[in-house]
Amino acid sequence: MDLPDSGDVLSQATRARIFARMVEHRAAASTVELAEQLDLHPNGVRRHLEQLQEAGLVERRRSQGSRGRPGDLWLVATGAHPGGERPSGYTDLARWLARATPAGPTRLRAIEKTGREIGRELAPRAVDDPAEGFRRVVAALGFQPALEVGSDGGFTCRLENCPYRESARENPDVVCTLHRGITVGLLAELDPEAKLTRFEAHDPDSAGCLVGVGRARTA
Repeated sequence: MDLPDSGDVLSQATRARIFARMVEHRAAASTVELAEQLDLHPNGVRRHLEQLQEAGLVERRRSQGSRGRPGDLWLVATGAHPGGERPSGYTDLARWLARATPAGPTRLRAIEKTGREIGRELAPRAVDDPAEGFRRVVAALGFQPALEVGSDGGFTCRLENCPYRESARENPDVVCTLHRGITVGLLAELDPEAKLTRFEAHDPDSAGCLVGVGRARTA
């Protein structure tokens, strides 16, 4: 599905702040929560969120409120791909660091360990559905995930976009190893019984990397 050009909608400073906060939050948030975090009025935040929704950047869910009234919950859309021109300094820096990092076995083990620590930091708190929590985090990171959940609670996730493509072109071993570590750490925090069963890296320009997650068997 082709998404609308989102460059214009993010050119407005307040909408850009709201979307950036949602990406950082990596979990569903209510209009009031976002308004309080950004010191804005809820009515204005709601209007901005509706424009972000029209641009395909956020999704709206209905949630039962504490007093029995359904309310809106907002999260980064699965297919979000913000447009517009951005400064390339951070992208260039990441690419240069990838080029400068050797990919020997010892270094790769250290990189994956660091990735696991990062993954744990990225995990949202108090997630009832680990598969949905995983989807929300990787969507916020820009991977455009397509999730398929199995009857046993495991799931397969195809990542339709590679937000690290420039760095991955420079040093795929380092970047994909870091990404694998992030995935393992994220899963460990979301669900201690989750087990990474498949991590299939593809060409960063065509994307489509596959993540398979099963449930560890308990005695």
